[in-house]
Amino acid sequence: MTERLRLDGQTAIVSGAGAGIGRAIAIRLAEAGANVVIGEIDPDRLEEAASRVREAGARALPYRMDAMDGEQVRAMVSAADEAFGRIDILVNNAGGVSGRPFLEQSPRSWQRHIDLNLMSMLHAYHSAVPIMIRGARGGSVVNVASIEASRAAPMFSVYAACKAGMVSFTRTMALELAEHGIRSNVIAPDHTTTPGNNGNRSGPVDPASWPKRTLEEERAWEQLIPLGREGIDMECADAALFLCSEMASYITGVVLPVDGGTWASSGWVRNAEGGWTLNQSLRFSMPRVVARS
Repeated sequence: MTERLRLDGQTAIVSGAGAGIGRAIAIRLAEAGANVVIGEIDPDRLEEAASRVREAGARALPYRMDAMDGEQVRAMVSAADEAFGRIDILVNNAGGVSGRPFLEQSPRSWQRHIDLNLMSMLHAYHSAVPIMIRGARGGSVVNVASIEASRAAPMFSVYAACKAGMVSFTRTMALELAEHGIRSNVIAPDHTTTPGNNGNRSGPVDPASWPKRTLEEERAWEQLIPLGREGIDMECADAALFLCSEMASYITGVVLPVDGGTWASSGWVRNAEGGWTLNQSLRFSMPRVVARS
């Protein structure tokens, strides 16, 4: 690993880090030398992720918290400061959605989406950034949004609105915090293999329990995604590591899609002959489930 990707001595907070993209980011930051505070609501997942961070040679602080509770988010940040005396990296990954038409959602459902996907980020910034400023070393914030922040999202309206808000807020923070050397960026995944997207939404992560795709379903992914496959969580983690590292020292306020090209394709799909067709109806219905980390 190039020295410019090293994070030795730094402290990172990752929310929703017990599984999926958050867990992958926590592991990758630990491999780069950062000590990692793991925020997670599921106790089994929390301890497993902490063990993986320690296996990578880093210190881990597992902190059980519900990202929908702002006071718990702030308590996690305080615990990080007490344990390590510094915060250099903040990764706001906690989020999730249940698909339903907007008119069938209740105000309680709207609020839960907002608390989990947007308010958790605001609480984390508000409590962690002053500690970064106190340290006078700069810092990096990476927010895990979604391609849905940039396009219409039937069945996921409030979720997508929250992610769009995350993108806008990130850009504003890039300006407001620039004088302190604190960078704010977004990664925007699309189809990514995670436990939640395979129905494994709580308890130990068990890939053996995930449904197996048919050949027709695999062909549908090839049609839909320009790179021809679903992404994996570590590819998102690699993007986050880059944005946290010295290699991205002049990058702030950006949205980095980690999506295999689906944002670029914008409706273009592969046809049966292997070429590209605009707005061709796919023969197979693809699942569109994004679950809470």
